[in-house]
Amino acid sequence: MPDLHNSLLFEHPLNERTRTLLRISHLFEQFEYHLPASSPWQSRVAIQALLDITSILGRADIKQELIKQLEQQKTSLERIGDNPGVDQLRLQQVLEDITHMSERLFNTSSQLGSSLRGNEFLKSILQRSVIPGGSFEFDLPQLHHWLNLPHTERVMQLDAWRHEISVVQESTDLLLGILRNSNVFRSRSTRDGFFQQSLDKNRRVDLIQVMLPAESVLYAEISGNKHRFCIRFMESRDWEQPEQTSQEVAFKLKTCAI
Repeated sequence: MPDLHNSLLFEHPLNERTRTLLRISHLFEQFEYHLPASSPWQSRVAIQALLDITSILGRADIKQELIKQLEQQKTSLERIGDNPGVDQLRLQQVLEDITHMSERLFNTSSQLGSSLRGNEFLKSILQRSVIPGGSFEFDLPQLHHWLNLPHTERVMQLDAWRHEISVVQESTDLLLGILRNSNVFRSRSTRDGFFQQSLDKNRRVDLIQVMLPAESVLYAEISGNKHRFCIRFMESRDWEQPEQTSQEVAFKLKTCAI
């Protein structure tokens, strides 16, 4: 088991649905990190993360896509249920979680995030946020007033807004958790900073994970599609003009799919 605390993890989605899940998850993590902080500056970041999530939810029918992915995961997990070595208790718990989450999504009557997109206060912030410096107090005096409310009031309001789309957060966490735990890391190496691998056409891979030691001077640049993927290990001097390394690189690789 790799030491995640002393490693640098790079993830790359191989399709649009996984890319959307990762973006939503990233924004919720950002929201959660800044939510409890007392600084008005961090409340600004929390609101912006929330607005970015609602924007993503407004671009497509994320609700139906989440339900579809949950059902696909359920079917795949049920298929492997009789395999030797499968933790049946854990499997049943995950299947119950999927069923519960699908029901919550199905029973959501409106488009996900529609109430937040219709909130006039949040809408005014979203409209000004596309302008550099557009959220200054002379542009948004109501936001300036809100940011100067007691910290506890701001946290309660932010948490209430988040609660309206909590099913998105929980569904995303569940799907990504299943996906990320669908395989194990394997040790790999390359002599010239470049690694390429073809993918089994009968097994859809959704996510590539590359792990390097935390102290590594390299970073992984990943690209790919349903047929193959490649990794370039890059190094940069003073954060300018990155180049593919010529040194031997030892890394750990995981291809994630159900």
